[in-house]
Amino acid sequence: MLILAKSILGLMLGFVLSLVAGAVLIPALKRLKVGQSVSRLINIRHLKKDGTPTIGGLIFILPTLLIMLILYLRGSIDLNSNLIILLFVFIAYGTLGFIDDFLKVKFHNNKGLPTLGKLALQTVIAIVFYIIFMRNGGDTTIIISSLNNLTIPLGWGFGIFIFLVLVGTTNAVNITDGLDGLAGGLSAMAFLAFGVIAWGSNWISGYQEIAIFAFVVVGSLLAFLVYNTHPAKVFMGDTGSLALGAALATIAILTRHELSLVLIGGVFVVETLSSLIQIIAIRKFHKKVFKKAPLHHHFEELGWEENDIVKLFWVVGFLLSMIGIIYGVWL
Repeated sequence: MLILAKSILGLMLGFVLSLVAGAVLIPALKRLKVGQSVSRLINIRHLKKDGTPTIGGLIFILPTLLIMLILYLRGSIDLNSNLIILLFVFIAYGTLGFIDDFLKVKFHNNKGLPTLGKLALQTVIAIVFYIIFMRNGGDTTIIISSLNNLTIPLGWGFGIFIFLVLVGTTNAVNITDGLDGLAGGLSAMAFLAFGVIAWGSNWISGYQEIAIFAFVVVGSLLAFLVYNTHPAKVFMGDTGSLALGAALATIAILTRHELSLVLIGGVFVVETLSSLIQIIAIRKFHKKVFKKAPLHHHFEELGWEENDIVKLFWVVGFLLSMIGIIYGVWL
């Protein structure tokens, strides 16, 4: 029960500190004129969001790191290789997103970092992940089903797998971050699910620390949603979406539940697939499958209200997260 108590404490601290962080950072971002540039091409209803402060991911990133540091200094958690990997990836991708957001704000466009430069930095992060993971006896097999002992050994290809999962998940969360509260709410559910899965992964070094980190993020995201739900007072930006996606991918890899990520992050997957399908359809067949991609914009074009779309996606995300827990824990 001690890990449960620590997790609840972490969740509560995350919520309180992130509430305070939001109250301090949002006015500061407004003074610095760190506003989001909204394209007319998305939806005309989004034009009223132009200038809304971005880089709001700092509201949940900084408190999460501070709480983990406090818990470590109090002796409530131990510093181990898996926690080091998780924190490194969380910080690295958050920094990458911050640079991307900064360039967008500075030049008043949505270009940010060049694609090749972003991929190069993500490759470096994946390499560091792989080196630390392997030096501490990391297992390079993918578990399909622990019940039937179905696994796929990857060997040296595990490094490539890490890169693909990191890039895929971060891009998926980033693509989903298009409506007020959408990515934040879905991420909170996903981290909650992986926190529960990490609880049961007691055969992994640092499983308690991974679970506690996940619950701290849940609390921090719930506080962020106070400021981010419609009408949003702040956007998480790439700073937040890349950090969240990378942390989710890392927890899935470290707990050996990569396939659970597909279920738990099912809405992220569908959103990404809708964009991919739309791109292929336009380039190859010169036709649109959706009125607009990703999928949440398709619903907007159908006339749905933003809050209704977000609530529907949250419900689906919650159900998929519960199914993901069942698969991850028992199958």
